[in-house]
Amino acid sequence: MTTTDQCCTIVPYFKVAEGNLDAFKSLCRQAVDRTTGEPGCLYYGFSFNGDEAFCREGYTNAETALAHLENVGPVLQEMLKVAEITRLEVHGPADEISKMREPMAALNPTFFTLEYGFRR
Repeated sequence: MTTTDQCCTIVPYFKVAEGNLDAFKSLCRQAVDRTTGEPGCLYYGFSFNGDEAFCREGYTNAETALAHLENVGPVLQEMLKVAEITRLEVHGPADEISKMREPMAALNPTFFTLEYGFRR
């Protein structure tokens, strides 16, 4: 590995059930409000393409990513009542990914290991 970047990203895509987009967006605002105070969050937000949603999120390391999941867990459970996760990826360096595999196993993500890169 040729990187010292410890950043971890969680990459979820959602398909919102018909007639539930407003409810889902309300939950997105709640998730953003809960996340704003997280010291290890580098960026966080939701993008939309019709009834598809993407949460763009990055964290300083695995510990802060896992702390985020704990923080927004109740909101995520509500989101999953009106939407489904169609794809979930986790990206980060091998050392950080190894810390996330077991705690995230129930969500069944695909893990991508960062091997080359930098962070400014």
